[in-house]
Amino acid sequence: MDHFTTLTHYRTRIDLVLEECLENLTFQSNPLFQAMHHGVLLGGKRMRPFLVYATGEMFGIDSKVLDVPAAAIEFIHAYSLIHDDLPAMDDDSLRRGQPTCHIAFGEDTAILAGDGLLTQAFSILSEKPMSGVNDSTRIAMITELARASGAVGMVLGQALDLQAEGKTVNVEDLETIHRHKTGALIRAAIRLGALTAGERSRPYLPLLDRYAEAIGLAFQVQDDILDVTGDSQITGKQQGMDLALGKSTYPGLLGLEPARHKAKELYQEAVDALAQLEKHGFNTQQLQALASYIVERNK
Repeated sequence: MDHFTTLTHYRTRIDLVLEECLENLTFQSNPLFQAMHHGVLLGGKRMRPFLVYATGEMFGIDSKVLDVPAAAIEFIHAYSLIHDDLPAMDDDSLRRGQPTCHIAFGEDTAILAGDGLLTQAFSILSEKPMSGVNDSTRIAMITELARASGAVGMVLGQALDLQAEGKTVNVEDLETIHRHKTGALIRAAIRLGALTAGERSRPYLPLLDRYAEAIGLAFQVQDDILDVTGDSQITGKQQGMDLALGKSTYPGLLGLEPARHKAKELYQEAVDALAQLEKHGFNTQQLQALASYIVERNK
């Protein structure tokens, strides 16, 4: 099966949900909100919302309930990309084949658009109806998203990444960077999907964490490979930006073929974790398809 088609249904669904969340905001004609639209609805794989849906549905949760954490985490992801592209960070001018937010709207508006998306994510997760989800579970979900997004999660990873620019770090340090910068939000997406099921999902969180950590790192390894081998017309990003910024990458530290081997090893770790879940009667087909997509993608 073409693994791209596995994402299509959920991408269409979440795009409609994200558009609705944005349309509910006032002052739509203000450049701030136009920039927020640009950051959120420019396109993208919608991998994190997919993980929310796939994991939640594995526990029998309705998609309507999962729309809420799926939208919240994609708002966080969109904010992080807007800020990551800024001149003070990675200084990218191209994202998903289009001008980055600060190129299209100015650096000041881009910063505020990111701030707006970050805070709106928590507004979505705290306010929108989730049938069958009690207040204690909702608080646990808010806590999960806050930890993954902030100074012990993604933000820490971004800081470590910036501090490592122009330096050669070892593989262990590189993994620490990416387990936070990329992996924390991927792990949170899976946990948010599971937590909608309440207490009955908690015994399975360690296995889901194993899967999340493996695919989170595999995603970054493949990203590093594509920065070397990818076509900007396909990836929608400037090729060779990591090299230009003096960043350590898996191909740079290990070599291109060993980096590809690393991605396959991580894929196998993810599949092994899913096999354990299947022994408990769960259908993990969608999560398996996502793991395959991650190591096979060309964008």
